[in-house]
Amino acid sequence: MNKLILLHIFFLAVLFLFSPVIQAKDKKITVVIDAGHGGKDSGAKGSTVNEKVINLAVALKLGNLIADNYDDVKVIYTRKTDKFIELDERANIANRNKADLFISIHANAVKKGSHVIGTETFTLGLARTEENLDVAKRENSVIMLEDNYLQKYENFDPNSTESYIIFEFMQNKHLEQSISFASEIQKAFTTAKRVDRGVKQAGLLVLRKTSMPSVLVELGFMTNKDEEKYMKSAAGQNVLAAALYNAFVKYKKEYDKRTAGQNKTVAPAVSPKQEVNEETGKKEINSAHAKKDPVVYKIQILISPKKLSATDKRFKGYKNISYYQDGKIYKYTCFESANKEAADKKLLQVKKDFSGAFVVAFKNGKRNL
Repeated sequence: MNKLILLHIFFLAVLFLFSPVIQAKDKKITVVIDAGHGGKDSGAKGSTVNEKVINLAVALKLGNLIADNYDDVKVIYTRKTDKFIELDERANIANRNKADLFISIHANAVKKGSHVIGTETFTLGLARTEENLDVAKRENSVIMLEDNYLQKYENFDPNSTESYIIFEFMQNKHLEQSISFASEIQKAFTTAKRVDRGVKQAGLLVLRKTSMPSVLVELGFMTNKDEEKYMKSAAGQNVLAAALYNAFVKYKKEYDKRTAGQNKTVAPAVSPKQEVNEETGKKEINSAHAKKDPVVYKIQILISPKKLSATDKRFKGYKNISYYQDGKIYKYTCFESANKEAADKKLLQVKKDFSGAFVVAFKNGKRNL
């Protein structure tokens, strides 16, 4: 009897010791790949093929590349056949599956000018150019094929410029990773000898409700016969899918670094001088007088691929706007304190204007991940 008890205890001990390893091995990152359009929605029409066919072919090839090379990545498709999926449902699929990344694949088109070529990747935001707005209008017009689309999308008219004002201040905590991933995609396309049209922002409904980093990729122009032929070919689709895969590889490396460091703690500074915060009226650590480089907390409210003026209307009149750069991306903050509680308290106020705002920590002038 004693031997059985000892054996049972030994078994539980082994299970306890190795269960974290087992859980870590089973942990997966979930990627949702969205083949744009489908079914009754053909997308942009080329001279020999419709956009929906190209989108699906590249989406499946991308998914296969990821699944074949990563055991710890779960790939989910919004569609694997020629099927019509409503825009909101595409985002819902990603949200229900608690996805870590959303990739919507499309092909471009222009009303005039068959000479236009190149790839571009969009993140959510207000279109600052007429060209970007045209892309948003074309992609969003899909909702008009849905039943009761006015009620479902709160009277949003995809063809009305005024409707897009809702995207003026629409930012979220995932925008930073979205722009970063979009940049990697464009770099990969450049390496694959595709014309780089850059990372852009637009009011795209398919990205509006996703609760994870999300991008919409335009593979090329259906209105250019050479690009249509390239995107239609198996060889062209393989190159495009491989470029997207290579961008994902880099994204996943950064994702693994971020998640590995989530439990990292920072030791507090020793005997810092205290001063009164002008906004809270309370004493708090002043980073300029701390003896051991304390952590400084800021509230990030916006990011932009371009440098913005401190008086830009997107800041809604907030004072003490500052920014830091991450590669070619500008990240804007509106608060600074060495007191984490003060930053958290201020965040509650800031979120009323910037729902996606969050606290970021800095040490020695650099962001402390």
